[in-house]
Amino acid sequence: MRLASFFISTLKEAPAEAELISHKLMLRAGLIRRLGSGLYTWMPLGLKVLRKVESVVREEMDASGALELLMPAIQPAELWRETGRWDVFGPQMLRIKDRHQRDFCFGPTHEEVITDIARREIRSYRQLPLTFYQIQTKFRDEIRPRFGVMRAREFVMKDAYSFHAGSDSLEKTYAAMHEAYCRIFSRLGVGFRAVTADTGPMGGSGSHEFHVLADSGEDAIAFCPDSEYAANVEMAEALPPAGPRGAAGSVMRKVETVGKKTCEEVAAFLSLPVEQTIKTLAVVANGEVYLLLLRGDHHLNETKVRKIPFLCDFRLANEEEIRAKTGCLPGYIGPAGLTLPVIADRTVAAMNDFVCGANEENYHLVNANFGRDMKEPDHVFDIRNVIPGDPSPDGGGKLDICRGIEVGHIFQLHTKYSEAMKAVYLDESGQSRPMEMGCYGIGVSRIVAAAVEQNHDAGGIIFPEAMAPFQVVIIPIGLKKNTEVRIEAESIYAALCDAGIDVLLDDRDDRPGVMFADMELIGIPHRIVIGERSLKQGIIEYQGRRDEKAQAIPYPSQDIVGFIKSRIRGA
Repeated sequence: MRLASFFISTLKEAPAEAELISHKLMLRAGLIRRLGSGLYTWMPLGLKVLRKVESVVREEMDASGALELLMPAIQPAELWRETGRWDVFGPQMLRIKDRHQRDFCFGPTHEEVITDIARREIRSYRQLPLTFYQIQTKFRDEIRPRFGVMRAREFVMKDAYSFHAGSDSLEKTYAAMHEAYCRIFSRLGVGFRAVTADTGPMGGSGSHEFHVLADSGEDAIAFCPDSEYAANVEMAEALPPAGPRGAAGSVMRKVETVGKKTCEEVAAFLSLPVEQTIKTLAVVANGEVYLLLLRGDHHLNETKVRKIPFLCDFRLANEEEIRAKTGCLPGYIGPAGLTLPVIADRTVAAMNDFVCGANEENYHLVNANFGRDMKEPDHVFDIRNVIPGDPSPDGGGKLDICRGIEVGHIFQLHTKYSEAMKAVYLDESGQSRPMEMGCYGIGVSRIVAAAVEQNHDAGGIIFPEAMAPFQVVIIPIGLKKNTEVRIEAESIYAALCDAGIDVLLDDRDDRPGVMFADMELIGIPHRIVIGERSLKQGIIEYQGRRDEKAQAIPYPSQDIVGFIKSRIRGA
C-alpha cells in the first residue's frame, strides 16, 4: 500500500475525554474516531487491525470445528421473554419498537437466537455435537461508556455456541475451546492468563475468563507464580488457616476509642496490628439482619456471599436498621452480646484475642475470644478476597495479584436455555431430552485496545506482529527529489509485495521527522529507511519498533526480502 493512496490522520495531542493510554493512542494514531458516547468509527487504519484480529479468531474457530453463521443484530422480544431475560437483563439492553409497535432489542448477546435455531433444526442425537459461531456487532447501553473501545456501547464480538447430547460431550468441546482461545491469544502476541471465573448472569456452572495482563485492567487476578493456578479475585478461594485457633491469652476488656470507627484507626490508636482486629458488617437478606465478620485488613467478596443460599439477595444494612438491631452506630458494632446470626470468614473463625466493636458508641473490646466472651459463629464461610501471600488453593505456593483486561469468556451453560426454550433432541432410545449447551465469547474490538494497553512506549503503539496494520514501512528520505532513492524504494517495495509481505510505502512529500513520528505512533513493527547518503555508502537502515537503534544493512548485496522475513518470523 502506498500512503499517498491510503488515509491516515494522526494527532499530536489526544482529545480531553481520553483517559486510558489505549484510548489516547488509538485516537492520536487515527485508528478510531468518536461519533457519540460509546460509539466509534473504525477508520481505515484501525479497520485493518480489527480485520487481522478477526482473521486469527476465524482461523482458530474454523480449526476447532466450529461453523460460522451470521444472526440478526435485531432480535424479537418474544425469544427473550421465553427465557425470562427480557425483564431482568436490565437497562443495558437497548429496546426498540418497529412500525407495528412490536418489541425488539439490539442484541447484546445471542443465546436466545441460537437456541431458537437449534430447536428448529436439530432433531436427533446423530446431529450432535454442533458448534456455531459468528463475528458481529453487539450493543450494550453502558451507563458510563468510557475508555474508548475498551468499554464502548457498540462493539465487535465473536460469540460461539455449542449443542450436545450429554455433559461429557460439552466438557470435551469446552476443553477444545479453552485450547483454541489460548492459541488465539498466543498468535495475537498478547500476554494473557486464563482464569477461573464466576458465571454471573449467563448462568451455568463452568466458566473461564481470558485476560490480557495490563496495569490498567479493571479486573484483579489472583495467580500463583509457581503453578498454573489463576482465578478472578471474586472466585479465588481463601483457604482457612492451617493451624487450630489459639487459646485465649488475656482477659477481655472494654476500651474507650472515641471517634475511632475503622479497623485501621482502632489498631493505630491501640498500637496493635490491624490483623488483630475484626470488622463487623451488618447486612439484610429476606428481611433479617445478619452480621458478617472479616479480619480488619480483609475485604468482603460479595460474589462469594451471594453464593450462600440464605444471603443470595443480601444488601448492606442502613444506619437506621443497624441502630434498631444493635442499639449502636456503625463502626462500633460487634458480635458480643447480640442474638443476631453471625457469619464469620474462615480466617476470623481461627482468631483469638482479637479487637471488635463493643456495641457501644466510642468503645471497642480488646482480647475478645469466641466461646469465652461471645457465642461461636453460627456459620463459617469463605467470604473475603484473597490477598498477596495467601496460600494457593492448588497447593502450589503463594498467591500474587495482578490486573487484567477481560477479552474472552467461556461458559458451560448446560440446559439453562434449552429447557426454557424447549430445545430438545431424541436420544438413542427415542426419549426427548434438552440439549446441553456451551457459550464462548471474545471481545474482538476490545482485544485491539487491550493490546495497545500492553504494548506501547513514549513514541506510541507497538503492535504485536499478527495485528499490526502493516508489517513493514518503507520511509524514503527525499523521494520526490532524488531519483536513485525513488528507484530503490520502489524496487524494495515491489519485492516485499511480491513476497506476500504487508508493506506500506510512505511516499508523502514530508519532513523525515514527521514520517518517523507517524510510523512510531501507529506501531508498525519493522521500518526500512532509504536515503541518498546511506545509498552512497552502500547501505539502508533497518529498525524494529522495539529496537533502541537502527542497524545498517548492506545494499544491494543483502537479500532484503530474506532479511525482513527472518525478522518477521523472529518477532
